[in-house]
Amino acid sequence: MPLESTNPATNKTLATFDYWDNSAVERALKNVAAASTQWQNTDFPERAALMKNAAKELRKRQDHYAGLIVLEVGKIIKEARGEIEKCAAVCDYYADHAESFLADEIIESDAGRSLVAYLPLGTVLAVMPWNFPFWQVLRFAAPSLMAGNTGVLKHASNVPQCAAAIEEVFSNAGFPDYVFCNLPIAAKQTAAVIEDPRIHAITLTGSEPAGRQVASTAGHSLKKSVLELGGSDAFMVLADADLDEAATIGVASRYLNCGQSCIASKRFIVVEDIADDFLKRFKEKAGILSMGNPADENTTLGPMARQDLRDELHQQVTDSIAQGAKAILGCTLPDTSGSYYPASILDRVQPGIRAYEEELFGPVAIFIRAKDEADALRIANDSRFGLGGSIWTSDLRKGETLARQMQSGATFINGIVKSDPRLPFGGIKASGYGRELSQHGIREFVNTKTIWIK
Repeated sequence: MPLESTNPATNKTLATFDYWDNSAVERALKNVAAASTQWQNTDFPERAALMKNAAKELRKRQDHYAGLIVLEVGKIIKEARGEIEKCAAVCDYYADHAESFLADEIIESDAGRSLVAYLPLGTVLAVMPWNFPFWQVLRFAAPSLMAGNTGVLKHASNVPQCAAAIEEVFSNAGFPDYVFCNLPIAAKQTAAVIEDPRIHAITLTGSEPAGRQVASTAGHSLKKSVLELGGSDAFMVLADADLDEAATIGVASRYLNCGQSCIASKRFIVVEDIADDFLKRFKEKAGILSMGNPADENTTLGPMARQDLRDELHQQVTDSIAQGAKAILGCTLPDTSGSYYPASILDRVQPGIRAYEEELFGPVAIFIRAKDEADALRIANDSRFGLGGSIWTSDLRKGETLARQMQSGATFINGIVKSDPRLPFGGIKASGYGRELSQHGIREFVNTKTIWIK
């Protein structure tokens, strides 16, 4: 079966591509290994100049690259343009800061002078998802390449044109051939690439099952891995919160990218005293989202990325309603072509209901009513996931206290959970391990080497 590029707004095939066979993969890895030896010997100013070129290339052809995202993922055009700008920003960020992040640390002692050097590991394999097809790749590639590593990409099978375009970005920026290489391979070929001795580390963003498979193979091969997996982020609304602001930001967070984001707010945990008021505001704001052609500037909710994902989400919703959840908005399949699903809300979600126990990766908000603040925190932590979360309160000291107790890799107080190049990003529990972005992210895939000098 070939790689297919399909438009989720119409479910029509745009193009097909052949997977690489094993001999093609072997040639690519051989060339990447050769390029890696040369790339490690470049200095930071040389790498930074090329990374700045990549940022310029992304901005110069923003509409073209954003258009590919719209075509293959169904993301609305405004969000697609924003994704490309964010990619350019992360290139600039690491071009500006990588050298200082990886500067030698001098350690003086009576025995002599020692230092800690942060040196390239080699080649990093990235196994990436479709929901942010450029951003997920660039947030790994910018720090990895600036650290002196080479990068190999195994992208999601439904975004082959985006994958090829990312390789094009680095090529047009002037990077040497095979410093960044796209591998159009099938999922069943991935394990062999992980095990190949020319691959030195693995980063994956994707589902929990995929993460477990990759982690197992990487561990067996004694290779470092970083995993960013699913999330079921809590959005805690306390009685003293600004409800209108919380509802506005909550709708933006839940329905961004048609709800297909690991760090989208998914579980709206609201204390009982203000639950009805907050839900009314939230429903009004969600109800005005306009579902339609993602290329139309006026569309505010595009299709989901694939038909099977839409159907799976609807089954979760249907089962949850049968188990006792209440449909407040949407929750029905639209009578239209394409992989569309309306902005939806489920209320009265309780333990044992699918919407409570599982991640809903699409435009469905679930409401869980808490007795009080302590109960809200308990519910927030009652999840096997631990990626992000937010707390809404006018008492910032209380918010920080609760944030420290929330079991997540990041907690935002009175703000939307987002990834930012300046801040470490990643999760705990079944949401994965390791960090991307910031100084913490660039140090994940380096050799932290001690050098002792008498």
